Amino acid sequence: MGGTLSKEVTERIRGIRLLIFDVDGVLTDGKIVYTDGGVEIKAFDVRDGHGIKLVMRYGMDVALITARRSSVVDHRAKDLGIDLVYQGMKDKLKAFDEILEKKSLKPADAAYVGDDIIDLPVLKRVGFSCAVSDAVDEVKGVVDYVASKPGGGGAVREICELILKAQSKWDGIVRGYLHR
Repeated sequence: MGGTLSKEVTERIRGIRLLIFDVDGVLTDGKIVYTDGGVEIKAFDVRDGHGIKLVMRYGMDVALITARRSSVVDHRAKDLGIDLVYQGMKDKLKAFDEILEKKSLKPADAAYVGDDIIDLPVLKRVGFSCAVSDAVDEVKGVVDYVASKPGGGGAVREICELILKAQSKWDGIVRGYLHR
């Protein structure tokens, strides 16, 4: 998990212009909580959110593709400024193709972070595929990178930083915060 990337994978990361996330199990820990009134509650990691904001601020498009539908996801996406939100997508490849067409990108221009077998078709097509540390074994077995942290617990931030570092943007970001 985590660890050193090959030169070939690092080179592919340099060309990434779109970062796509699954939601349940990636942006969250995968738990779904309902109140007595039937209101759905999800918890999101603030550092993961900051990582997403950083990749967006430094020129990358971000999208969410999730098999479930939840107004909580709409709220989180709006909070982060993510416009490309695809919910209720049992066929995530269809959403992936729509996003590529909308943004005039190729599969090699995209990275995807997933955790379960429904994510496999997209993970096999992108330029850089990632999994959270608590992803199912079938996903961890096919991706380019497995985060050292779990879904909803820092994996997204780790992957955002990894991409920004491979694209030689991270040091400038840190310097920007040091000189404020």
